[in-house]
Amino acid sequence: MNSLSAGSGMDRRAIAAASVTVVLWASAFVSIRASADYFEPGALALGRLVTGSVALVCLLLLKGGGVPPRKAWPGIAGSGVLWFGVYMVVLNWGEQLVDAGTASMVVNVGPMVVALLGGWFLKEGFPPLLLAGMAVSFAGAVVVGFSSSSGGSSSLLGIGLCLLAAVAYGAGVVLQKPALRHGTPMQVTTYGCVIGAVACLPFSGQLVSDLGDAPLSATLNMVYLGLFPTALAFTTWAYALSRTTAGKMGATTYAVPAVVILISWIALDEVPGWVTLLGGAICLSGVAVSRMRGFRRGGPATTVAPAPEPGTAPEATPETAG
Repeated sequence: MNSLSAGSGMDRRAIAAASVTVVLWASAFVSIRASADYFEPGALALGRLVTGSVALVCLLLLKGGGVPPRKAWPGIAGSGVLWFGVYMVVLNWGEQLVDAGTASMVVNVGPMVVALLGGWFLKEGFPPLLLAGMAVSFAGAVVVGFSSSSGGSSSLLGIGLCLLAAVAYGAGVVLQKPALRHGTPMQVTTYGCVIGAVACLPFSGQLVSDLGDAPLSATLNMVYLGLFPTALAFTTWAYALSRTTAGKMGATTYAVPAVVILISWIALDEVPGWVTLLGGAICLSGVAVSRMRGFRRGGPATTVAPAPEPGTAPEATPETAG
């Protein structure tokens, strides 16, 4: 494994993987909104997960990925149901009631859930710079969300559903992290996606009905969600997560609202106002703060040990910073 970057606590390939995840997940918010008029929330989640599962299983078979060891399955099953299943259904439902900017802002409560649960259950601790970066980025996410919100379109139900999605996302990440100590990122992502698809099978009837009525563009949009924001982005996420803490990876997604605005600008010709741009800049600044490594008086800060390879025992001492 490459040595870790001193400023980020992640190697360069992991940083690149996390960046791909952020961009593709941001595009998902826009794509979900574009599909909301043609697919019910559960149907869209099932179609997305089935598409992603087929792609991931084919890739796993080609690479000879095999089946993860028994110790990985509790985390895979938990993250599969909560993150791939519950998260996608309630997020789709929430985005039928609130706009993409508001949804991305509310879902960004998720990284706080990740950091808190990770610090508690995964013994990652609560580095001051991580907490400070989260606070800065959340403030930026609030600015982005409210600046792009169209007032009356926001409903209590929609906000509540996005909050539920955030909790499911946070819990799913914390469950996935231990699984990556035993299985490869490809295994954990593939089987998690398959479990999520199985959990969404009760929506099969809705999916068949919606596919018969939806235009080709909406169906292709659903396929895009399955191939890229799901199959590719969740794999790059797991790769990066296996090489850093859940808290730091959760903080990375605070950049998503800013990218959502940029994609909406390019794809929908919606020029963001200066307040929106300011919020996006604050989001990115917070991510930068969370990636910084503090310094002790009289010496450098504690270095971050590389994450254990799948199948090996984890390090006894969790990452510390600040």
